[in-house]
Amino acid sequence: MFKNLLIMARTLAISAALASVFTSNTVSAQPAVNQYIAETVSGLAASDKAIKSFYAGRNYEPMWVGRENRSRSKALIDALEQSGDHALPTATYRAAELDDALNGSRTAEQEAVAEVIASKAFLRYAQDISSGVLNAGRLDKNIAVRQRRLNETSLLEAMSQSTGPAFIEALAPSNPEYRRLVDERKTLSRLIARGDFGPQLPLSTLKPGMTNGNVQILRERLSAMGYGNLGNSAEFDDRLFRAVQMFQFDHGLNTDGIVGRTTIEFVNITPQDRMIKVMVNLERQRWLNFERGARHIVVNIPDFTVGMYDNGKVTFTSRVVVGVTRKDQTPEFYDEMTHMVINPTWHVPASIAGKEYLPILQEDPGFLSRQNMKMFNDEGMQVNPASLDLTAYSEKNFPYNIKQQPDPGNALGLVKFMFPNRFNIYLHDTPSKSLFSKDLRTFSHGCIRVQKPFEFAYRLLERQTSDPQGFFKRYLDTGQETYVNLDRKIPVYVTYSTAFVDEDGKVNYRADVYGRDVIVINALSKAGVAMQAARG
Repeated sequence: MFKNLLIMARTLAISAALASVFTSNTVSAQPAVNQYIAETVSGLAASDKAIKSFYAGRNYEPMWVGRENRSRSKALIDALEQSGDHALPTATYRAAELDDALNGSRTAEQEAVAEVIASKAFLRYAQDISSGVLNAGRLDKNIAVRQRRLNETSLLEAMSQSTGPAFIEALAPSNPEYRRLVDERKTLSRLIARGDFGPQLPLSTLKPGMTNGNVQILRERLSAMGYGNLGNSAEFDDRLFRAVQMFQFDHGLNTDGIVGRTTIEFVNITPQDRMIKVMVNLERQRWLNFERGARHIVVNIPDFTVGMYDNGKVTFTSRVVVGVTRKDQTPEFYDEMTHMVINPTWHVPASIAGKEYLPILQEDPGFLSRQNMKMFNDEGMQVNPASLDLTAYSEKNFPYNIKQQPDPGNALGLVKFMFPNRFNIYLHDTPSKSLFSKDLRTFSHGCIRVQKPFEFAYRLLERQTSDPQGFFKRYLDTGQETYVNLDRKIPVYVTYSTAFVDEDGKVNYRADVYGRDVIVINALSKAGVAMQAARG
């Protein structure tokens, strides 16, 4: 419909130009533009009900055409032309044609068509920049983000009450992270125009004290990425060691100063690679463009961290372990934390019981007792694996429930943090502490293991008791499973940010551990988002 209206506008412009040849010396009264707006609106599809309602409510008075509306229409055209800075589908807004339609010599009928075109373009742009170009929930089963779309009638009414520029600018996410990513996109455009960061670094480990040509390549790339003027020495000296540590810190890696496989993969990232990450994460920022709560929790899957935020400040952070990269990926979603369970019982999911534990029990029926586990039938009666013929069962028909009793060796550790959701995902302690030292921490069945669970519990409890540590320890020392409700529910956002801004305003990049950047960038490309350079 948008395309058809533009074609109509061009046709009317040609007709008007021809008519002017024959009527230039005459003056005739033209029908009011309102009448033609009413006729144009009446021909819109049912899906354009917001536009129909808006214009009917203002007696079809225009808000884009006419001198009195010039500021508003110019602000819209400027925003559409600059939308590439936000990684939006600029070509689909057809800004140049809209500009011609709004500002060319025309009849009242032309003005009416241009008016409606402008409102349709505005609504599309407003929704794209405020809550995302894509429908996130349709991209992948593990992307379960619920976007909050603005009411279109309210958008039109608010726009009609403004002069234009300030209102349109306010449609984009206002958080500093979004603005910083927009700036990073412009910086990367300039880098791409100049070329890469230098030759690719071969996949060969580099350590302090070594001397070879690869060290020179490392220096060149790190210098180009902003880690100082490191020269071209072939020796891996102390200065380069410190630069490597800073680079590793900025990319969420262990800061050992050794340039191994994972560090080399990050060093070899190109400006084009970073541009894709920025574009994808601008879209993700738009998906979450709403008030997240004065106190809220954010899990960043590819950063392998959880953080608590109080009034915009990070008040707790911890490393985490997330789901393995194939079947058990941790999904993206948000919900509210309601309680914690101290000394939790682990109710082994049926999929794990049949797939992982049944084969073990078929060979070793005494395995469960050594793990402080018990097995139950459908009636809740405990059964002894040794008394059963478990060879009669497979992963698909294993009928028993397995529970691991509370103790320090429990798979959930000594505390779990619950935000009930359809994925049955939660945060919890773990006895497998060594996994937190890994660079890439994808080892769980989907739930999120926390390196500092006790500190997390204290932070959660600090607003409902004067002694959060003592309160927690009293229940912990009983060894009994205990549910502790939080006085106030806390929003939890399980996110997937591969380009994000730290507290110092620096853009950090992370690996696309689940391949979701690829899914999003392909969808953005289909929607018309181009890889063209942003304005410098």
